[in-house]
Amino acid sequence: MRVLVLNGPNLNLLGTRKPEIYGTTTLADIEGMMRERAVELGIEMDFMQTNYEGELVEAIQKAKGKYQYLLLNAAAYTHTSVAIRDAIEAVELPAVEIHLSNIHAREEFRHHSLIAPVCVGQICGFGAKSYLLALQYVAEMEK
Repeated sequence: MRVLVLNGPNLNLLGTRKPEIYGTTTLADIEGMMRERAVELGIEMDFMQTNYEGELVEAIQKAKGKYQYLLLNAAAYTHTSVAIRDAIEAVELPAVEIHLSNIHAREEFRHHSLIAPVCVGQICGFGAKSYLLALQYVAEMEK
């Protein structure tokens, strides 16, 4: 099984950006933890980060036929991007929405996700473990 992990804007700043909200774990740390767990689970995984909405859309579109699942932390685009929502819907791949913080306990504008309706689920509020929980979910779905 192949999984594509996509990360949106500002996640390249993890570890230094608002550590009281996002923690001190870097995106490279998260990728390392995921790669280690993916090997244990027998999952092939590609991992990508971009600050550009169009690059996320293109990566989602290119995922069709290549991956069985999308794991997506769209960051701020979660709340604003119809384009990302439409791309997820168009490729018809099961997608899991991921957030480090509990978006429902933060500012009001973060409570609404445009992508949630086209995802199989949402994992938020568990810091870096949110990513590992998403990976565990896809492994269990393939059993």
